[in-house]
Amino acid sequence: MVVVPSVASDPGLERARLAEPIVALVIDSQPLFVAALGRLLAMPPICASLRAASRSDEGLEMLHAGGIHLVFCEVGATPLSGRELAALLHRSHPGLPVILLAARGDEGLLAEALPSGAAGLFTKDASVEEFMAGVSAVLAGHRSIASGLLLELQMRFEHRPARDGEGGGHLSPAELEIIRMIGRADSVATIAATRGTSQKTVRNHLAKIYRKLEVHGRTEAVLWAARRGLTGGRP
Repeated sequence: MVVVPSVASDPGLERARLAEPIVALVIDSQPLFVAALGRLLAMPPICASLRAASRSDEGLEMLHAGGIHLVFCEVGATPLSGRELAALLHRSHPGLPVILLAARGDEGLLAEALPSGAAGLFTKDASVEEFMAGVSAVLAGHRSIASGLLLELQMRFEHRPARDGEGGGHLSPAELEIIRMIGRADSVATIAATRGTSQKTVRNHLAKIYRKLEVHGRTEAVLWAARRGLTGGRP
């Protein structure tokens, strides 16, 4: 599993989880899976109570009523797909994390949802340990991607047409150093402290890096760095 630290993690959900159970909404058409997921989420360390909807439009109505802290949605939901729902909530409820789920064999649909703003991407057969760790990371404000999805994402990067300078030569020395630190999953605060600069300066560098690499944010930048062997240990 890859955990991508957020640019500015909001510990609000973590504090809420410690104070009272998280209320999770599951949008999925398979009742048996929903029941199993509910039992899993009710266990420590998540300790969530569950609401369920079989369709994404029903789920949106429940979300409008309030009181939901976390959303799980199958990527093949209808009438809005999981990707569409995640993108919609990313715009309208930016502090509400959405975890997309897919059956084995539908990794491609999850990969296509990467730019949607979903906080987590998992296949339904992910191990319990990996899944629970991923949900905990999402509740802490980060983004998590299941290990089973990484191969699909890497293959998409490998088959993407090459562009001039894509090897990293068009990045400045400062930007190349930062992309290496991004590849090691260092936080913005860690990068700023290491480089002796402000977090705002680091964010400005990141924005320029994303534009130069033509990636959709930190997660794809981590994958870009991994593809070029820039995710190794610290020098």
